[in-house]
Amino acid sequence: MSPAQLRDFAAQGRWYGGGLVIASPLTIAVLWIAIRKARRGFAEYLALNWPTTAEAMRAFAIFAGILLVEAIIKWCVSDDGSAFDDQRFYVVGGAGGLLILLIGTCLAGPVMEEFIIRGFLYRGWSESFLGPIGAIVLTAAVWAMTHTQYDVYGKLEIFGMGLGLGYCRWRSNSTWLTVMIHSALNTYISFVTGPYV
Repeated sequence: MSPAQLRDFAAQGRWYGGGLVIASPLTIAVLWIAIRKARRGFAEYLALNWPTTAEAMRAFAIFAGILLVEAIIKWCVSDDGSAFDDQRFYVVGGAGGLLILLIGTCLAGPVMEEFIIRGFLYRGWSESFLGPIGAIVLTAAVWAMTHTQYDVYGKLEIFGMGLGLGYCRWRSNSTWLTVMIHSALNTYISFVTGPYV
């Protein structure tokens, strides 16, 4: 294969999902090592606390509002929703490839990203001179910048969602809550994009 063909092949959804499934436990292992070297408890440092029902309901309501505002903004600026324009992502090669993509993007990816961003980075930055508000803004910016597959508008959307996730993490002291919201958002996005081939 030529370099361009190899890039197209590697960027297909089934391989992207598989990459997330493989990378997630490895990333979590690195976090565990770093946290243990700092002589902190893994679950305590990452705030792996289960949210209350009220916290979960409030978070889902916040994100329903965010999605509504984003839909209104898109409608007002006549955006066709193509902030993510890479059609290679939708090549999954059948039901098995689609399942791997969904497991990667809707489960493994959110766990990995939230443990890093709203768990590890938020905890360290919120305990610095930045405080919780600075940590929320900075983690949202970092999270948006890691989504290189999106254009500027898509990164702004991710930044807005990152602010909401950071707020939920701060108010609930639960990274599991942000994992649930992130997973639900990715599941929603997976069902409204496509078609998958």
